[in-house]
Amino acid sequence: GYLGCYGQLRALDLRNNSLAALPAGLFRGARRLAHLDLSYNNFSLVPADMFREASALLRLDLSHNPGLRRVHPQAFRGLAQLRELDLSYGGLAALSLDALEGLPGLVGLRLGGNPWLCGCAMEPLLKWLRGRIQRCSSDSQQAECWAPPEVAGAPLLSLTEESFQACHLTLTLDDYLFIAFVGFVVSIASVATNFLLGITANCCHRWSKASEDEDV
Repeated sequence: GYLGCYGQLRALDLRNNSLAALPAGLFRGARRLAHLDLSYNNFSLVPADMFREASALLRLDLSHNPGLRRVHPQAFRGLAQLRELDLSYGGLAALSLDALEGLPGLVGLRLGGNPWLCGCAMEPLLKWLRGRIQRCSSDSQQAECWAPPEVAGAPLLSLTEESFQACHLTLTLDDYLFIAFVGFVVSIASVATNFLLGITANCCHRWSKASEDEDV
């Protein structure tokens, strides 16, 4: 409740303070807070409803928090007026689309400098970004994939629907039956091969023993 004494506060700069968390209720009473800078700190998590009491926020800067690994899907709930969000240069490998869909006023988004994992889970976020790119300024062209190896170094928006085709492959009943049949055939072939090898080894042993008896 410390900021409750500053009801007219419009901008708050807390950058470069080694902050790892904010106390619950910090923004209670700060109804006019529009600009909040939390960059260059040590946040590892943006929890649910962290900024809900600061409902007038227009700009939120969480950049350069290298330990930031997770943003809760409801981290920005209540920030309907937020226009600019900076999540660049953190440790984010993934970002829930739910965290962004609740920001109808968003016109600026920065995601570069994070170690993005561009697997199947990334597809919904990329679709959302492509749909917003015309009216939402973004550095997503500079944001790059770090993994998997086949797309490492590729810009996020260079990935197309074809890049995620393997994510939508589904097996039909015929596919499962075919796999089961192949497995059965391989099993039978393995047993037969082992049986023939056993017979061959036994014959060789008998032949060898017979040869030794003849020599004696």
